[in-house]
Amino acid sequence: MQVESKTLPRRSLKRAKGRRSRVALAVRKISPYNFTVSCILPVWREHAICKLLAKFDKPYVDEIILVVDEPSQEIKKAIEIGRSKSVPPTTLIYNEKRMGVGYAIREGLKYSLKKSYDVVVVMAGNGKDNPEEIPRLLKAIEEGYDYVQGSRFLPGGGHEKTPVLRGLFIRLWPWIWRLLTGAKCTDVTNGFRAYKTRIIKDKRVNIYQEWLNHYALEYYIHYKAITLGYKFTEVPVTKKYMFRHRGGYSKIVPYRDWIHIVMPLVLLKFGARK
Repeated sequence: MQVESKTLPRRSLKRAKGRRSRVALAVRKISPYNFTVSCILPVWREHAICKLLAKFDKPYVDEIILVVDEPSQEIKKAIEIGRSKSVPPTTLIYNEKRMGVGYAIREGLKYSLKKSYDVVVVMAGNGKDNPEEIPRLLKAIEEGYDYVQGSRFLPGGGHEKTPVLRGLFIRLWPWIWRLLTGAKCTDVTNGFRAYKTRIIKDKRVNIYQEWLNHYALEYYIHYKAITLGYKFTEVPVTKKYMFRHRGGYSKIVPYRDWIHIVMPLVLLKFGARK
């Protein structure tokens, strides 16, 4: 893994086995909130990352944490162009091979905890989510909520070009969550979220389990947040699926990857995992 920060000299900080990466611990406060906030963007072969970073044209967060699996020279170039246009400073964490979106988010969370961020925003690195809507999530944090889920199905939200099978699944899945957890939710699979880092620090929450390396981590955290007594709400957001010439609208493969989405609810509800 390599860590590179816009707030540090432009050199890669490599982590040798048994030795921690050195990262800047001071947060340069630029967001308008009374708490510090980072934004985690997991990236794997996302050519839209340049345009996404350029949309951070206001201090929506204090720092962007880009966790990139298998970074090609083309992707690195796109990132450099995009980060030169973004207002928040950008820290890059490179993984030499594909580790999984859960692993990437975990690396972003570890970095955020190391820098003592109060809140993290997690959003898609492929342009499906709009940085301009980050204030919607953080307004709810200001109002006292601990965990804020973006929903494309609430009034004021929306979605475009949703794949057919995905559309059926994401409509049905929240009802199953309601049945098994009692929590009223309309959009569980939307990866656009904000939550306080104290949830991750909770001793009842263990994000470092290997089975969470893929899509399961997001739903593990979601389950823990809504079942451990944290204050939870949803806010309207938009989701626009971008067609990729190779691979269609999404990297999630039905049936193969859906198991990682379904698994946390079942395993945690029935005590097979903690």
